[in-house]
Amino acid sequence: MHSQQTASGVEQLRDIKPLLEIPDSSFYLFWGLIIFGVVLLAAILFFAVRKYLEHRKANLAKKYLEQLHAINWVDPKASAYTATKYARLLATDERRRELFEQLEPLLEKYKYKKEVAHVDEETLNQFNLYVQVADESV
Repeated sequence: MHSQQTASGVEQLRDIKPLLEIPDSSFYLFWGLIIFGVVLLAAILFFAVRKYLEHRKANLAKKYLEQLHAINWVDPKASAYTATKYARLLATDERRRELFEQLEPLLEKYKYKKEVAHVDEETLNQFNLYVQVADESV
């Protein structure tokens, strides 16, 4: 009887089905997470750099405005060069660009001569108007 049991046991083993293949998507999940992480990191980096550059641009505008406020007009020639330089850098919107175009010809008469007279009231008024408009927008 023992041999009969073993024979039927072997036959039972032959009835075992082959292993089923289980679908495995962990490879795709892994690469999906890697790509998502890279995209997320790139987006964060992009917005951080953009914010930094906007902040830097605002700081530069404030520095330019401080330079315009520091002009004392004792030396009209040097003051005209300084005013032209920083006013041009601040002329980024339409209103300031228009005022700069009005101010620049007034400053030109103090820039290219060896000896220059004191700054006239019209030039000072135009310069002060420009600085006031720049103050409001910066």
